[in-house]
Amino acid sequence: MTANQRDNLFKPARGFNKLSERLVVFLFGLFAFISIATTAGIVLTLGFETINFFQKVPLWRFLTDTQWTPLFVNPQYGIFVLLSGTFLTSVIAITVALPIGLLSAIYLSEYAPARVRRSIKPALEVLAGVPSVVFGYFALLFVTPLLQNFIPGLQGFNALSAGLVMGISITPLVGSISEDAIYSVPQSLRQGAYAMGCTKKEVVIGVVIPAALSGIVASFILAISRAVGETMIVTVAAGQNPTLTLNPLVSVQTMTSFIVQVSLGDAPTGTLAYNTLFVVGTSLFLITLLLNIFSFWFVRKFREKYE
Repeated sequence: MTANQRDNLFKPARGFNKLSERLVVFLFGLFAFISIATTAGIVLTLGFETINFFQKVPLWRFLTDTQWTPLFVNPQYGIFVLLSGTFLTSVIAITVALPIGLLSAIYLSEYAPARVRRSIKPALEVLAGVPSVVFGYFALLFVTPLLQNFIPGLQGFNALSAGLVMGISITPLVGSISEDAIYSVPQSLRQGAYAMGCTKKEVVIGVVIPAALSGIVASFILAISRAVGETMIVTVAAGQNPTLTLNPLVSVQTMTSFIVQVSLGDAPTGTLAYNTLFVVGTSLFLITLLLNIFSFWFVRKFREKYE
């Protein structure tokens, strides 16, 4: 090859490629920094306003008061009133969502024909996209009147209807993630169990479920976090009556519905009542953070790796 021929060969623009790669790395890093900075800004805002609240209200009073009336003339700041409402609706919701979601996942992964699985799973995921306010009005206008025919004393706003419908709304979350975890279990494990003479039920219970346990538990924790942080369903259907009770037949107020109430402008900015918005937000943030930390630890502790 002559020198003239070598000059006519294709030469990639290495300088431009290096510049574009650096630009891509910079943009990706910038977006990652924005997400971290946003999270840090939220935490700092909650932290500063929470400190302002506790400079005026002792922590002991916050934990021991049995009433939550920060907007009244004689305010009370018992956070357990809101915690009881959140706990009650969340327990009802996960009692509905966990068994239905897990059994749906087992059916779709282990028993359903391929055609049925291809049809039902997308429909299940579409249900997860329904706005929560729609579920809220469904609970208030349909489920509550229906239940009042069978349950005497059920109030118009109540924790039972809100919890039941919230359980239906988070069932696709449990079902979809659990089904993915179960479906990803290697076929060799199933075939090995069948070779040992196990039945279908024994393979599912003794092999598949334990192998997918970390993914299933992760879906449970995510569902619980979603139930604790759900806003519109409980605001519309459970009412806004801050009562320290575990009776599902009466109206209750959750932490998220209280945040909605204050956000509507009932409390002037800078007042102690306004600071309660942030102290409740901080409590909610800590609860979901602990749940996510537990989920992260459990998945790393019990995750099965297959080659």
